[in-house]
Amino acid sequence: MGDWWTYHPEDFLMFSERVYTRLFMLHNQALWPAQLLALALGGLVLFALLHPRPGSSRLVAALLAMAWVFVAWSFLWQRYVPINWGIRYLVPLFVLQALLLIIVGATRRDGLGLPTRWSVSRGLGLVLFTYALVGHPFVAPLVGRGLTGAEIIGLTPDPLAFATLGVAVMASPAGRTWTLAAIPALWCLISGVTLAILDAAGAWLPPLAVVLALLARWWPEARR
Repeated sequence: MGDWWTYHPEDFLMFSERVYTRLFMLHNQALWPAQLLALALGGLVLFALLHPRPGSSRLVAALLAMAWVFVAWSFLWQRYVPINWGIRYLVPLFVLQALLLIIVGATRRDGLGLPTRWSVSRGLGLVLFTYALVGHPFVAPLVGRGLTGAEIIGLTPDPLAFATLGVAVMASPAGRTWTLAAIPALWCLISGVTLAILDAAGAWLPPLAVVLALLARWWPEARR
């Protein structure tokens, strides 16, 4: 223990970037063709956000809640925990996030309080969600993973966290935003640090999502 100062951050990770990349490939292979269903449901949520109607909030909250539970079980518990035992302590937080979505978005009369008028907060929220749905999957081939290693909304944690942040910043009043955004933001920071330690391309994306969410919520017109 006397030589603790000789350690580097990467020495505390139990896996390499190659193992981490392989994680997503195996996950996609095991779930195919669930990716198509996940993208279709994500498209349904995006439509509900663009054209909010009575009941839209409940639909959005319910689908996101199911996704958080599914990712907690299928990705974190079944695949990530075997190579990183510390992730087991985050699994309950994913389940808690699902419960919060149900309590805040599916049981209240006005649901998430999604806006119908355009504003900076709504625009940035839609940017975050749209990126998570149709943009983030293409990061994998850009950084050399190929589409087999793509991260799909509803199946992997990063795009799910981005999408949930996007929905959270559109919620009103502001108290609901902070309730729904805390766990996704925490995951984004953990993911960003992990990718940075692995010296992986795209490590800046999760922290950027948090910055955009804060900007959307703190924009003067969004303070309500």
